[in-house]
Amino acid sequence: MTQVLSLHLLMPEDRDAAFRVFEEAIPAAFEEQEIGHETYAIEREIETKKELVERSLDASETSVTFLVAKRGGEVVGTISFAPCGHEIQVCTDHELDAVGELGSLYVRPNVQNQGIGSALIRELLTHLRERGIERFCLDSGYWAAQKRWRRKFGEPYKVVDDFWGPGSPHMIWLCHVDEMGG
Repeated sequence: MTQVLSLHLLMPEDRDAAFRVFEEAIPAAFEEQEIGHETYAIEREIETKKELVERSLDASETSVTFLVAKRGGEVVGTISFAPCGHEIQVCTDHELDAVGELGSLYVRPNVQNQGIGSALIRELLTHLRERGIERFCLDSGYWAAQKRWRRKFGEPYKVVDDFWGPGSPHMIWLCHVDEMGG
């Protein structure tokens, strides 16, 4: 029997479990990209996500929203909404600085491809609608994620060829919340 998935705002008691999701899913994503040997980049990505969690738990910080997915009481996925990141700022020449970014979408490798990521996106869209937020952006340099985002969000708003090296583009999507179902 499949356990019920619950989605909610990250609470202080979810902090360490969210960290474990990053510690499992980020290295797996780098392996999938065949760049698992880039340990510094992996560590930096994990630390950046942990810092974002800490910001979301700071009561004075209102610009970061973090959601978690739990199955059987265990955190199995994360997603965030925050001010757009550095890569988006640079790649769009700051055109989207006022648009928040959907990010930190990670699902533990042992439960991927079970709809958890899609459920997190739908729940985040509900939060954005409730807050009156009309647009969001997201980006990816991972080819596997780029394929998924193209299916889910259509063609990217911006593609920067060779951003991560020869043949490795960075893609940015600009989406309208009300056009996103869910």
